[in-house]
Amino acid sequence: MILGEIKRYLRDGNSLRVSRSIRDTAYKILKVREAIEERDEEATIEKIANEMQVQEREVVYALDAISDPVSLYEPVYNKAGDTLQLLDQLCDESQSESIWTEQVALREAIQRLTDRERKILTLRYYEGKTQTEISAEVGISQAQVSRLEKTALKQIKSNIM
Repeated sequence: MILGEIKRYLRDGNSLRVSRSIRDTAYKILKVREAIEERDEEATIEKIANEMQVQEREVVYALDAISDPVSLYEPVYNKAGDTLQLLDQLCDESQSESIWTEQVALREAIQRLTDRERKILTLRYYEGKTQTEISAEVGISQAQVSRLEKTALKQIKSNIM
């Protein structure tokens, strides 16, 4: 249903349609909020939900459904010709510049390792194998795996720092 609504929106250029039941709930919420405010009380989500005998998440969901969409290019600050848009306030922490540079440095440090060290680290940290399992697969003792792993990690650390 959601995919169909999105396709219809893109095809027709209209806004997404909110179901009648959700809109009705939202308008009831607005009336309850107004009644609470007339009693000179703060109309919190909790108070509205209690008065309507629904869950708080239903109140939030219904109010979000009827709110008007905001453009990412909507100015949120404008002073002396310096406009700040909503898009400027959004960021993806998982793709920040510092994380990206750390990933590049790590990749380069791993490339400097020997093939055997890379294989041991791959088996240990990407495949989650134990040192004993790695020793059987590589054909060396568990103690050697431990030493090679420790040396490789020290080398990576020194190459990154």
